[in-house]
Amino acid sequence: MLSFSFISETVTARSGILVDKIGSRTSWATYYRGTHAVIVVIDSTDRDRISIMKDELFGLLGHDDLQHSVVLVFANKQDLKDAMTPAEITDALSLHSIKNHDWHIQACCALTGDGLYDGLGWIAQRVTGKAPS
Repeated sequence: MLSFSFISETVTARSGILVDKIGSRTSWATYYRGTHAVIVVIDSTDRDRISIMKDELFGLLGHDDLQHSVVLVFANKQDLKDAMTPAEITDALSLHSIKNHDWHIQACCALTGDGLYDGLGWIAQRVTGKAPS
């Protein structure tokens, strides 16, 4: 399921990463400046809307303020039997065509926490030492 309602919350992860959660398509660009990482959470069971997520992802990656950001795609709901695999999501989102950003897809289950710290660790390795803009 896609969520486009406005949510903004700042969270400090265990790794010391500062996270702003936003969910309003019209408001996203307000938060782009100084962003070192983009996290996209995909509902791995929602095959009908994966193409919409692809369009949204490539739209935001084309923004000048995100040109140096890394991209983490969380393939959520991997605990469900009808979930797309990370490989299927990679293909559906055409992630291999992303050439100007480091990207990673991480299988996860938000309910159990499986994979979440692995994904955040990947980001931490890539953005550590980058000064806020």
